[in-house]
Amino acid sequence: MPATQRIVKRKTPPALKLGAHMSIAGGCDKAVRTAYRFGCETVQLFTKNNNQWNAPPLTAAQVEAFRLALSETGVVDPVSHASYLINLASPDDALWNRSIEAMIVEVQRCADLGIGDLIFHPGAHVGSGEAEGLKRVARALDRVVEATADCPVMIDLETTAGQGTCLGHRFEHLQEIIERTNGRERLGVCVDTCHIFAAGYSFGDRERYDETMSELDRVVGFGRLRAWHLNDSRREFASRVDRHAGIGDGHLGLEPFRLLVNDARFRSLPMILETPKGVEDGEELDARNLRILRSLVETRVDRP
Repeated sequence: MPATQRIVKRKTPPALKLGAHMSIAGGCDKAVRTAYRFGCETVQLFTKNNNQWNAPPLTAAQVEAFRLALSETGVVDPVSHASYLINLASPDDALWNRSIEAMIVEVQRCADLGIGDLIFHPGAHVGSGEAEGLKRVARALDRVVEATADCPVMIDLETTAGQGTCLGHRFEHLQEIIERTNGRERLGVCVDTCHIFAAGYSFGDRERYDETMSELDRVVGFGRLRAWHLNDSRREFASRVDRHAGIGDGHLGLEPFRLLVNDARFRSLPMILETPKGVEDGEELDARNLRILRSLVETRVDRP
């Protein structure tokens, strides 16, 4: 960082924790500083190259740089996303065991950096069937939790669109995995708006929003929620296809996001954009999506 650039740390916790997934090119600390530059209150990042199984261990200097970036910027509650290579539902023992080992490393890296939540996709059963796949995920998580007992990191199951044989497209999938796992006190849930819309959960108006949130609370429980992914959908309702779009640029429109950012029940949770990157009409897309979300925030916060 140039010596002339002065960072003013936020003195009070933000009322709303909006952030985006940021690149770690040049170091994990760069994701934090980029998030701050865009005006984010929080951030999501990979702690290693997402397309590779292995990574060199974090150095003391890298850890210090990351923690210093958080301290200097006031970015709060950073979350990490696990590699998409990991499949804890795999019926192939070699891939399953490799995925478990990779998850253990991901949790340990989060602990080293001081990241409190690791988000991951439950995985795909690849033809073995949903029931067997869910059991497989739970058994894998037992091993991960046991191997990382000294790590103060929550492991968050993410809702999915249900593409192919992917698990997690029903709230019941997440709850069954949690109930089957011995270390369920270490498990949380991340809800992705694009994914649940594509999976067939409607929440485009107040009535349907209330119905879906009531079902989420009944099946999973709001106490399990650790983060939201705020993404519009390029594909239609119940398509079971995972294609993210910018806020208001897809089939969800703005109303679901207005309801979410004004719902007091979720105000303490990180709300992370995973929307397309780039520049449009001279404006960074992350900045535009954050601006749109903030424009939806009302003075009075709803408490359904």
